[in-house]
Amino acid sequence: MKSAQGEDLEVADVEPGGLRGDRTWACLDDLDGTVGSAKHPRRWGRLLDVGTNLRDDADEPELMVRVAGRDVRAGTAEADTVLSSYLGRPVRLSRELPSEAKLHRQLPDEAGMVPEWMHDARPGQETVTATGNAQLDGRFVDFGAIHIVTTGALSLLGQQLGRTAVAAGRFRPNLVIDAAHDPEPGQELHMGDVVLRVMVPTPRCVVPALGHGQLPADRLLLGVLARHHRVSVPGLGRAACFGIYAEVVRPGRLRLGEPVR
Repeated sequence: MKSAQGEDLEVADVEPGGLRGDRTWACLDDLDGTVGSAKHPRRWGRLLDVGTNLRDDADEPELMVRVAGRDVRAGTAEADTVLSSYLGRPVRLSRELPSEAKLHRQLPDEAGMVPEWMHDARPGQETVTATGNAQLDGRFVDFGAIHIVTTGALSLLGQQLGRTAVAAGRFRPNLVIDAAHDPEPGQELHMGDVVLRVMVPTPRCVVPALGHGQLPADRLLLGVLARHHRVSVPGLGRAACFGIYAEVVRPGRLRLGEPVR
């Protein structure tokens, strides 16, 4: 579910559009039809504390949502009522991506966090933008099917912040790979019978600096990303990036500890 907490999995099936069940649900605002995203913290930041559990033992995965200690099933009136009360606005959970879907976004206050392709935007500005790549099986994705971070990049970021480590969960990746550095665009990653192809670095928004479950807010993080991780995104321009997006070349099953070639 978009912007909700994820799950730590030991086994995951990879489909052409991404991990099975990943970002197939989202909150839609009943007032203006926009997609709920923690990219606008004041409106949707509480989504980051909503838990999820994908029950994948049937032909169609069933999503259970935990809201303030209460478990409800996505797609029911009960889930919509509970989420609306929790978020303080009328919402409904949906698997249907609206045509020309849009979301509210608040840009970070750091100038280096504003991507070059947002030509008229300024730090701290509130805006409404398209959700991103709506072609991946109708999922509520920003761009790539798979989002990856590496342990080497996390270690470097920790050094830049003056810390021993940075939690991967801040960046909400699908996969964490034990590697000294990020692979380059165009490289293929072979993991068992799964093959992924690296596309572009992942532009970052305000979300990594927000509190995530047990992780507190991190006011220093975005400044470091803006200073040390502003790179060129092919075909778009410069942006503060961390992690990479990848597309699925060959679907299959992934297991924790799978060697990566």
